[in-house]
Amino acid sequence: MLWLVHTQKTLTDAAKVVGLNYDYARGVVKDYNRDGAAGLRNRRKAQRPHQSLSLLNPKQIEDLEARLQSPPDDDGGWSGPKVARVIAEVTGVPKVWPQRGWDHLKRLEQSRQVPRPRHRKGDPEAQEAFEKNSRSVKLNWSSSILKLSSKRGRLMSIASA
Repeated sequence: MLWLVHTQKTLTDAAKVVGLNYDYARGVVKDYNRDGAAGLRNRRKAQRPHQSLSLLNPKQIEDLEARLQSPPDDDGGWSGPKVARVIAEVTGVPKVWPQRGWDHLKRLEQSRQVPRPRHRKGDPEAQEAFEKNSRSVKLNWSSSILKLSSKRGRLMSIASA
């Protein structure tokens, strides 16, 4: 846009060519005239607070990884809040958000391992008996070839058709 303005195009035409609002383009030209090339840099980054550094140094990350190999104190599985509590203990920081614990779990390529939920009223013996007595459907793919029937989307064996 600055090149277009420099080649004797009007600011309005130059802004239209590059798809900018006139007021924004005017501000860009004004900043360039005042500060030169430094006036064109992205100032939004300077307005944001600096990104926080990692809570853990490389040695602490190794220690955390070793700690995650053993089960947590409550004999459950590791979760974001539990890892965050360990990080808080190690660093002495009063509060570490659970998301930071989850971030460290993912960074160390760990996942939350949770056993499959069981219904509290479930009867394991009755379930086992059901599994033994239920008719299991087993397909022998070598002897029958299945195709989708045109009527009502049913599966049919070509051999029996």
